[in-house]
Formats: sequence, C-alpha cells, structure tokens
Amino acid sequence: MVENVFLELRNISKAFPGVMALNNVSFSAQHGEVHALCGENGAGKSTLMKIINGIHKADSGEIFIEGKPVIIQNPVDARKHGIAMIFQECTFVPEMSIAESLFLGDLPVDGFRRVDWRFIYKTTEELLHSEGLLDNPRLVDGVRTKLKYLTIADIQMFEILKAIHKDSQVIIMDEPTSSIAKKEADDLLRKVIDLKNRGKSIIYISHKMEEIFRIADRITVFRDGKVVGTDTADHLNINKVITMMVGRELSNDYPKAEIPIGEELLRVKDLKRTGVFSGINFALHTGEIVGFAGLVGAGRTEVVRAISGLDPIDGGSIFVRGKETSIKKVSDSIGSGIVMCSEDRRRYGLVLIRSIRENIGLPNLDRYIYGGHLHHKKEFDEVQNQVGSLKIKTPSVEIPAANLSGGNQQKVVLAKWIIKDPSVLILDEPTRGIDIGAKYEIYKLMNEIIKDGKKGIVMISSEMPELLGMCDRIYVMCKGTIVVEIKREQFSQELIMQYATGSLKAAG
Repeated sequence: MVENVFLELRNISKAFPGVMALNNVSFSAQHGEVHALCGENGAGKSTLMKIINGIHKADSGEIFIEGKPVIIQNPVDARKHGIAMIFQECTFVPEMSIAESLFLGDLPVDGFRRVDWRFIYKTTEELLHSEGLLDNPRLVDGVRTKLKYLTIADIQMFEILKAIHKDSQVIIMDEPTSSIAKKEADDLLRKVIDLKNRGKSIIYISHKMEEIFRIADRITVFRDGKVVGTDTADHLNINKVITMMVGRELSNDYPKAEIPIGEELLRVKDLKRTGVFSGINFALHTGEIVGFAGLVGAGRTEVVRAISGLDPIDGGSIFVRGKETSIKKVSDSIGSGIVMCSEDRRRYGLVLIRSIRENIGLPNLDRYIYGGHLHHKKEFDEVQNQVGSLKIKTPSVEIPAANLSGGNQQKVVLAKWIIKDPSVLILDEPTRGIDIGAKYEIYKLMNEIIKDGKKGIVMISSEMPELLGMCDRIYVMCKGTIVVEIKREQFSQELIMQYATGSLKAAG
C-alpha cells in the first residue's frame, strides 16, 4: 500500500431535519489501497460519500485533494477532481448502447461539429478489450449492445469502466455485490484488487464482512454519525468490527428460537407455471421457518410470487389450513392470510415519497376507514406502536420512507403486514443490503412473529449462513423445480450447494 494520501476530509459535519448525520468526521483515502467503510444503516457512511461526490454539501469541515483544499459543489466537480461513485442501485438508460453510455455527457465531435461515432466505438472497443470485458456473451452487438440486455453485474463493471475512462483516482463503491450472484461478486472483487494494484484508491462500503476482510487494507467503522475507529485490516477481525459497529457484542449471529412445530398452515401441490417452474411441492407449519435455497434463476422468487397472486399459475393446488384456496390475484392471497415482502423493497414494498405512517397504513385502510371517514388517531396510534416495537429509527412517522436507512425501510415493510396479522409471511431476501445489527433485529423479529404458534414464515435467501442459522427445513431449487428437502439435523452448506448446482440429484 502506498503511503500517499490523495483525498482527505477533516472535521466534516452534516445535519438533516431531526438527525445529526455526521458529527466532526475525519477520513482519508490513499493511492493504491482499498479503504472499507463499515457501520449500521444510518451510521453516516453514505452521507459522507455523497459529500465527497458533491451530492450533499457539508455544514462544516474541509476537503483536501493531494493536500490542497477544494470545494466540491456537485458530481461534475467531483469528476473533475478524479472522484467517481458507483451506487448500490445503478441508474442507467436501458435503450442506450454501451458506447453511448460511456461517453454520456461528454460526446466528442469532429471538425464539422458532428458527433464522432467512429472515435466513440473504437475507443469503447479498445477499452473493453484492455479490461478483458469484450468476450462477454451478452455483448451480442459488441459495443453497440443496449444496456437493457445486460445483467446488474455487467452494468456495475461498465460503471467501473467509466471511472477508468475518466482516469478517476478515487472510486467509491456502495454495496456493489448486494444484488449479484457469488461468481459475479468474485469477478468484481478481482477487479477491485486490480484497480488497487494500478494505484487507484477504492472506498468500499459493504455489510459483507467476508468480502471486506478479503480485499481491504484499512477499515473505518462508523456509528451514529461518528468515526469510532480506523485500523489496518490485519489488526482487526470480524467480531471486533461488529462490536465497534453496534456498540455491543452480538452473542449469536442467528438467534434461532426453539418453537414447537404445530399444524400444517400451507401446502403447495404440483404447482406449475409453464417455462418458469413445475412440480412444486412443499409445506409450512405453525411455528416454523422454512427456507428456499438455490442459485440466481432457480425460480424461487417466481414460485412465491405465484403463491402471492402476483403471477398466474398454469396448474397445481394451494391449501391453507387444509382447505384448497384459489389465488388469482393479490387480494386472494391476503384474504387467505398469505402476505409477501418483496426482495426489492424500494421498488415493490414502499412508496418512497410517502410518509412512514402512510406506507404502514396503506394496506390496512380497511381498519381505519369506517363511518364514512378515515380515523387518523387510530391509524397514528397503531403505526406509532409498530415503530416502537420494531425499533424503527426515525424522528417522526411523518417523514418520507425514502429518508430511512435500508434496515429501517425493511422494518416499515414488515410493520404494514404485521398489522394485517397474516398466518403465512413470505420474506424474499429480507436482509439484503442491510447491516449486521439490523439483520440481527430482523432475525429476532422473525422469532417474535412465529412464537405464538399460530404463524409460519417462508424465507428466500441467497446468504447460505442465514438459511442455515434461521430455518427449520430448507427446500433446494434448481432449474425451476424443488430437488430436495433438507431437515435441520442434515444442514450443510456444501450439501445444499451440490443440490443447487445440479451436481447432486435427490434419491428417487
């Protein structure tokens, strides 16, 4: 690691209404290092990065580039100073080609002031070739391939490509692997190491501790808007970092409660959707958490969407408490006591511009509207009760859901369905993109939901330790079908992966 500071922030503070987001924070990034940022959602990491990128303006403090004070007014300023930021949720224009996207906002022109497409295509092709990205099978049209045909992992790689093209010296990556498969994540991490070896400074935000200790040279931990410590990765370990993040030791990563398994709640028999999944058979009992494992594209989300009335089915039966139920739309599912929390909470679980109160109250309006008008006090009291019991961190239930951290947004989604009092709660990637402390709270909440012996949970997760730690049984899917059911006493990460990849077939 080169001991040469490129970017330094001194005594940065930033307040939002009701929240002190950053309190006298100092931070530096050196040439040729990966500097990882850890902290619970809402700890201040993203706010600091947005100040570096010119999205937010600090209330006080200074920014230095190679020892010289600078003022970064906006992202254009940041780019001029050699700073690039790759967001957790990449924004792109699907109908644009790779080449067009690379030169967006900076189209070169020839002597006749016409866009120099020959230069654009040639430069893009040379850049992709030099970075080893030209052999991607999804580039059916080469550099003219439209972004809509690429995967999220591809888009992230091309965002990195933009940073390389602009000769960025600092590349900020915010949760870059939260929505991609393990192989794609491994490819991205190799690219991070490659960039570091070229002398770039990588600021890496992630809740995945294994990733951080695989690539980080230094680690800075945030808590409640303050830096609680910075040290080299070899002087720290996962437990130390977690303790610094949450201010306490977590006695058990997966606090699975021992709850008696009761009667059958849900049974799915021979469920089919042509070309998507077939022969789906599984059951869920009261007091039980049943997991679904499988690789990306195995069909797990598609199955639970069909059960929830979001997608049609072509055959099979669904039984709730032994009674066959016809589910053709979402209201049928909810009426049967089945609700689902989507894997994409921001897109499908929340109305981000609406308040916490409105989001929690939205599917429960039938509880609050009677006698010809909306009973605001009853709605407010029930929402406030959920905010308290779920420990949702917010100065007010009237602030927009968009202002909350990922973990608190997930709790809002859970709160609106808890009020509905369902029998079956389907959680699709319930802890994606949230920190370890918030994950722990979600796990405890799952135990609380089923401890009365009247409810059950179906959980889809791409995090194998999460499934192994919280489930009573796990169904493994491969290529649109359930290949095996594994009981808790048989749990093994290697065994599950063998079935998920199709390298091991179920007996019979």
